[in-house]
Amino acid sequence: MGFPLIGETLQLILPSHSLDLPPFLKNRIQKYGQMFKTNIAGRPVIISADPEFNNFILKQDGKLVDTWSLDTFAEVFEQNTHSSRKYTRHLTLNHFGVEALKEKLLPQMENYINLILEKWSGHESLEVKSAAIKMTVDFAAKQIFSGDLENAPYNISDMFRDLVEGLMSFPINLPGTAHHKCLQIHKKVRETMRDILKKRLDSSTKNRDNREEDLVDHLLRDMDSQKFLTEDYIVQMMFGLLFVTSDSISTTLALSFKLLVEHPDVLEELITEHETILKNKENLDAPLSWNDYKSMTFTLQVINEVLRLGNIAPGLFRRALKDIPVNGYTIPAGWVIMIATAALHLNSNQFENPLSFNPWRWKDIQSSCGAKNFMPFGSGMKQCAGAEYSRVFLATFLHVLVTKY
Repeated sequence: MGFPLIGETLQLILPSHSLDLPPFLKNRIQKYGQMFKTNIAGRPVIISADPEFNNFILKQDGKLVDTWSLDTFAEVFEQNTHSSRKYTRHLTLNHFGVEALKEKLLPQMENYINLILEKWSGHESLEVKSAAIKMTVDFAAKQIFSGDLENAPYNISDMFRDLVEGLMSFPINLPGTAHHKCLQIHKKVRETMRDILKKRLDSSTKNRDNREEDLVDHLLRDMDSQKFLTEDYIVQMMFGLLFVTSDSISTTLALSFKLLVEHPDVLEELITEHETILKNKENLDAPLSWNDYKSMTFTLQVINEVLRLGNIAPGLFRRALKDIPVNGYTIPAGWVIMIATAALHLNSNQFENPLSFNPWRWKDIQSSCGAKNFMPFGSGMKQCAGAEYSRVFLATFLHVLVTKY
């Protein structure tokens, strides 16, 4: 169970230096099986790699369990009420969901990515993860608050890069610790978001000057009808959306570059698919359409495979609201349950040769089986509202990359 007070927190947050499971999970699953008890930051935690139990738990949101976060996440991404969560999801889907992607975001993404890759091509070398964070943060900022960062005192994209490094840190708020640095960065980003919001609230700047309504405009319009929409809430939402629309995409892109270079056969088939899309266009200068995106069958298989191997998040956390019986034992109310998504994604019973990069495996995976064993964006009603946005951005990036560079 680890050291007093901190338990096995340090072991949990140690990253894996390969695509394999982190040693903490791998060793304990081999020793104890698919479910075991540990202690994280002084809390008893049940870690589960059992697909059936995980599927059951994810269907019990709001009944037997509720969402829970590690301390650093909880401080950075403040917990909200049920009504505000529902509103946030609806708003996010309104601005980043399928309809928004079809109507405006897809062509905007393509134009933007063209510009970005043209800039990248002028560099002798590039650190992809950092460059991708800047790319995705800047694009999301345009949708959220029209990119009003001209006079910002800090470089937002640089701070988000540093923020990610501190999120999976032990929650000791002392100068010099990763947790302390993470909270300081969070404070600076929020100050920048607050300055942007104050400018919008100023009556002299409410006029949008014929620009399209962005997410902040939508929030300000709803402030009278939604009482929980305080300035603090809006600032936190601006921050949270910038994070979730950038972190998973940037990490997945960085890993995609590595895996495609190592697997030329995958790259060759990817190029063939996108050249076919161009050949089928009546006008080569026409932007990508939604039908073009939906025809990217192999591309989406590549994205699924990179997401499966990347395991960006350590797992999904829930807190038991009631005692939960399982396999002759009882998980007491108040205990935390961690659904170890990485263990699901690398389960050899579900994925043959799980550490191999094989996009073709997705041809034969049934959706019902996949839903229980593949959840890079969560599952069910708690699935990330930006899941489709992330896939479209990644697919569009790969389209521009393989057809023009």
